[in-house]
Amino acid sequence: MYATTVRTEFVAQHYLTVPDPGPEGDPHSHHYRVELCFRGPELNEFDYIVDIDNAETALSSLADRYQDTLLNDLPEFEEYNPSVERFARVIFERVIARVTDETVTELSVTVWEDEDAAASYDAAV
Repeated sequence: MYATTVRTEFVAQHYLTVPDPGPEGDPHSHHYRVELCFRGPELNEFDYIVDIDNAETALSSLADRYQDTLLNDLPEFEEYNPSVERFARVIFERVIARVTDETVTELSVTVWEDEDAAASYDAAV
């Protein structure tokens, strides 16, 4: 299995909406790091698993969308707790809509909300 990973960083805000979230229930910022790992068993005719330019364009779009925003206010989080786990799933869905290389059969999205805590979502595409 081949794999190519790209990443970006941005600052965004959120607050948790679960019962009794403590201080996490107040709006606060995170310096998020997003890692996208594209996987597949075959390379394309150029010996790529994914066109890195396309992957970086998807990353740039993510950073533009979420930089300095309150995640709770965005439609993709409506009726959801904007946890780092949910954020990983949201990013997965946005990326697979933009990166359509046929050699990519799996995508893993890892979202770090600080140096010690991250969540991932991965699935077949």
